[in-house]
Amino acid sequence: MAGRIRIRLVRSQIGALPRQRATVRSLGLRKIGSVAEQEATPAILGMVRAVAHMVSVEEIPGGQEPRDS
Repeated sequence: MAGRIRIRLVRSQIGALPRQRATVRSLGLRKIGSVAEQEATPAILGMVRAVAHMVSVEEIPGGQEPRDS
């Protein structure tokens, strides 16, 4: 993956380890269904991998500006 990715929280943080909850928060996600757009850096991809069971990820096609939502 290169460029930007869109991360959506699809599972509850209830029952998750405190470290995983902190990772979800640092990705910019709060509630189920919330979406964050991030650069696909190695650090962000590692964070996503750590909470892969709670999030869905899609690559944002190039040329789009990030939306404010």
